[in-house]
Formats: sequence, C-alpha cells, structure tokens
Amino acid sequence: MKRKILFLIMSLAILLLDICWIQIFSWYLENKKQEKMMEEISYTSSSVSSINANYYNPPSDPNDSYYQYVDIPFMQIDFTDLLSQNSDVTGWIRFSSANIDYPFVQTSDNDYYLNHSFDHSISKAGWIFSDFRNNFFALNANTILYGHRRLDGSMFGSLKNVLEENWFTQPENHLIFISTLKENMIFQVVSVYVIPKESYYITTHFKDSSTYQEFLDTILKRSIFSFTSSLNPNDKILTLSTCKDSLGVDRIVVHARLIKKESRQN
Repeated sequence: MKRKILFLIMSLAILLLDICWIQIFSWYLENKKQEKMMEEISYTSSSVSSINANYYNPPSDPNDSYYQYVDIPFMQIDFTDLLSQNSDVTGWIRFSSANIDYPFVQTSDNDYYLNHSFDHSISKAGWIFSDFRNNFFALNANTILYGHRRLDGSMFGSLKNVLEENWFTQPENHLIFISTLKENMIFQVVSVYVIPKESYYITTHFKDSSTYQEFLDTILKRSIFSFTSSLNPNDKILTLSTCKDSLGVDRIVVHARLIKKESRQN
C-alpha cells in the first residue's frame, strides 16, 4: 500500500514538473514570437520641432512642472507600412523610462488584443491596445491604453519601473510621446499607483465638469509620489494600465496629462 502511495506521489510530482516545463517552454516561444514580430514591424520614426504646437491648458502657476517640457520635440511616426500590416493601428506610444515603444491598436472591444498579436495570430502576450470607447482623433477626458505584464519586460512588463523612487526623481522620465494618424502629442506623468482591479480609473466619459474634477482629484491623491501638478476639467488624461503580477488582482496605473499637441507635419 505504501509503495502504491509513494508511486502515486512520484507520478504526480513528475506530471507537475512536466506541466511546469511545458509552461516555461510556451512562455519562451511566446517571447521569441514577440521579438520576431517587433523585428518585422516596419516604421520610420522622426523628431519634429514644435513649430505649430498647441500648448494644451497651460497652468497659471509659472512654477508648475508643466513648463519643464514645453520645448521638447514631438515624436512622429510614418504609419504607411504599419497600416498595411494591420489596419487596426491607431498610433504609437513611446515611454522610454518604462521601455515602452510600440504601435498600439484599437478594435470594437477590449478582449481581442488580450490574446492576439499585432499580426492577428493567437498569442498570450497580446498587444498594446486602446480602450474601444476612446477616440484618438478627438480625445476623451480619459484615454486608456492596456498591455500585458510580460516577465521579459515586453509590452507593459516594464511599467513597474514607475514605482521606483529613482524613476520618480528624474523629471525626464515623466514624458510619454504619442504619435497618431493625425496628431503628435506629449503627455506628462502626474500620478502612479497600484490598486485592486476596478472600473473607476478607466472611466472615459463624465457627466459634468464637477464629476470630472472629482476624478482628477482622486487620481492625484492616489499617487505614491507627489508630482506637484494641479489638474482641472480642461485637462486631457492618458492612462496606462497593466497587471501588477501573474495573479491579476492588482493593477499598475499611470496617469499623464496632455502638455501639447500639433497636427502632423508631412
């Protein structure tokens, strides 16, 4: 009897070990697939000076950190080849201090790109995508981008960098560049935090300015760092969201305000 129990335990242990190896191998293949995908994505990036920039909702306080960034050049992406590879392409995000540099996509729901890659193939890594309720041609009050937390740091896997004190203490880390089919934009991070999964921070539309101001006050208070930034209902917010760990219970959240934008220069 004891031998049978020992044999059963050993068999289960071997089975679990095999499952672990299969999971690790699957994870490795997914990573290699994503690396190859990025190598095959064809695009051209350029730096564009702020010739016709629209400085968005400049604060009345001249000491506001907003003014540290107004002369930073825009990023502009040529989307010609990207659109031929995937017609869902909506823009490109570059958040260098979090190792994020990807085209992002948008479709009619928030499910498809959780398990589909840029080329529409099935993939656990998914892709960076915009909330289907948003409109990058006429920004909502809150515009949201989602991405998986990948262990190798790809997608939004390195978004955890923003939780480190040494990230916060370097102001140049706080910039997020967006290039869309019609405009180039620069956002400044104003809040970062970890929170259990909820729907409040991904609200896209607000019934009135007071409701929106309440939202802005809330996201500033949640921040683990003090960015000394003030927000009002004229501000436009960009939100980045990813899971904190493999359990999927908590979210890492980054909010940034629009500093300036301009129509694309041909």
